Amino acid sequence: MNIKSSIWIFGLFGLLTLSSCGSKKTIARKGRAKPEVKEQIQPSLEEIDQAPNTVAEVPMTAEQRMSMYIESFAPIAIEEMRLYGIPASITLAQGILESGSGSGTLAIKANNHFGIKCHTTWTGERVYHDDDELGECFRKYTDVKYSYRDHSLFLTQRSRYADLFKLKISDYQGWARGLKKAGYATDPKYPDKLISLIERFDLWQYDQGGALAQPSINLDHQNPDETINAGTINSENRVYVVVAGDTLYSLSKRFGLTVDQIMEHNKLESIDLSIGQELRLPE
Repeated sequence: MNIKSSIWIFGLFGLLTLSSCGSKKTIARKGRAKPEVKEQIQPSLEEIDQAPNTVAEVPMTAEQRMSMYIESFAPIAIEEMRLYGIPASITLAQGILESGSGSGTLAIKANNHFGIKCHTTWTGERVYHDDDELGECFRKYTDVKYSYRDHSLFLTQRSRYADLFKLKISDYQGWARGLKKAGYATDPKYPDKLISLIERFDLWQYDQGGALAQPSINLDHQNPDETINAGTINSENRVYVVVAGDTLYSLSKRFGLTVDQIMEHNKLESIDLSIGQELRLPE
């Protein structure tokens, strides 16, 4: 092989080598992995609705529970005030305090919002609950409104509360202290607690009329003690026959008299009335 042939062969070999190296680099670039782009899939509305709620519920505060209680039962308290002369503010404050704003055991089990016990005159349903003694008997109502009515009857038909009805409806402080004095509660701070609730939530406004002053609560009678009828009056001699649910206060309002006038005219020594009792009404 001459020199020219050798140079030609060597050059050809070098050219092939360079070509081979360039091919490998090109293949390497084409084979480089690209970063994976994942598709963002949005959940459907159906999936959102079916997904469990992981947000914790915010518990109701004592303030909120009291406000809800007042909103629910203010109309009943006002109606009882119109019929029996007990300030609605006092009734609501007692209900909040006695029932734990409706969340107490007796309130839940028996619709009993005032802790009224059975006593000997109760003929309705009853539940047993530990209070001053173990397993005491408490009244059970089919509806809370009957608990409110029984509270009214409890105060108006017991002579030890008679002095309360000599106070003005607007005197909630006098009523609160009078309840404690008459023995309604043994807690020495009971009056202060009632007054604090009344002033904290402006319950006194319910004693002064207003938009909520004319509600009419339909009480279906579940117990003879809760029956409310309209008694009759003999127009000739003005004799009225007492029916269940009558009180001296309700009669005084009905006939435009005072409690003292009725008591003096009939020589009554207490405010207690009995069904069928005849009362002479002064002119």
